[in-house]
Amino acid sequence: MDSLIKIRRDLHQIPELGFQEYKTQAYLLAYLENLPQERLSIKKWKTGLFVKVHGLKPKKTIGFRTDIDGLPISEETGLPFSSSHEDRMHACGHDFHMTIALGVLKHFVENPIKDDLLFIFQPAEEGPGGAEPMLKTAEMQEWKPDMIFALHIAPEYPVGTIAVKEGLLFANTSELFIDLKGKGGHAAYPHQTNDMVIAACTLVTQLQTIISRNVNPLDSAVITIGKITGGTVQNIIAEKARLEGTIRTLSPESMKKVKHRIEALVKGIETGFECEAVIDYGSMYHQVYNTESITRDFINYIQENTDVQVIECKEAMTGEDFGYMLKEIPGLMFWLGVDSPFGLHHAKLNPNEQAIEVAVKIMTSYLSYKAEG
Repeated sequence: MDSLIKIRRDLHQIPELGFQEYKTQAYLLAYLENLPQERLSIKKWKTGLFVKVHGLKPKKTIGFRTDIDGLPISEETGLPFSSSHEDRMHACGHDFHMTIALGVLKHFVENPIKDDLLFIFQPAEEGPGGAEPMLKTAEMQEWKPDMIFALHIAPEYPVGTIAVKEGLLFANTSELFIDLKGKGGHAAYPHQTNDMVIAACTLVTQLQTIISRNVNPLDSAVITIGKITGGTVQNIIAEKARLEGTIRTLSPESMKKVKHRIEALVKGIETGFECEAVIDYGSMYHQVYNTESITRDFINYIQENTDVQVIECKEAMTGEDFGYMLKEIPGLMFWLGVDSPFGLHHAKLNPNEQAIEVAVKIMTSYLSYKAEG
């Protein structure tokens, strides 16, 4: 446990953004190179890694995926091992995820099982998205697992608890960026301009009608505009404005419908305010949909063979690009309780490190069981 905590704290100090995880990759490789090599095969992909642990008599390959990137957040935990990278933080628990993966990997290098294991250290989960392009690589096609697993820390659950459900766990998500360009001018002559602050405010209000009037009330969807920028000073009418937000839905069909309505409303803004508009959907993540049979087997095994409490949770509007992997490969993701008063993406997030040992025990036990099945 002490060695795992040291790994977590080392990784916590070097958070890097998507596809910039150079120090992180180097740290992971240095750790792997100190393990016995006779059953290990390692392939690099950009800043990520594929690591295969060869089984004794393999009939299948079981995958375990971890994400490795951090967030553009200034840490406020005050911990002695706080981030050494300015305006960067592991505020979503990826330092935990990597540490757990290394703990599980080391166990199976030293205690080989029948089947092959593929550990995927995936960059850019927070954006622009690493799972989908990683799936398409020659390395993944060569070593593609027959089933795959992943976890995500959950600050709201206590240590010793996991939460999971069959079917939909995380929503379909898409970033949303809308740029508006009109005609700026002096505040004293509004009739000679096309004010993009007014256009932006009007559009924000209209976007909320999509949820209230175009989405089935028995379905769920969210459009959040989290940032608006526009203008330069108080007495100049803004020529440009930018809206930045997110879309979240519980089905791919609803995502298509929401985007169709967004595009229609933006066209109306272009006409009504005589301006130009550009929509960029940024990173888009497929829903995390847990394979029912595997999830039920996982729940039964954990309940019958461990002292970990299993909560069958509701779906969440959070997004995770692991959904792309589950779209092609049967498997599941579960929430790992880490008991923190501060939530995901918070500058003061400080998960309880005892959860690392809980997760390593769960995954080494369950993957051993699946390799025998």
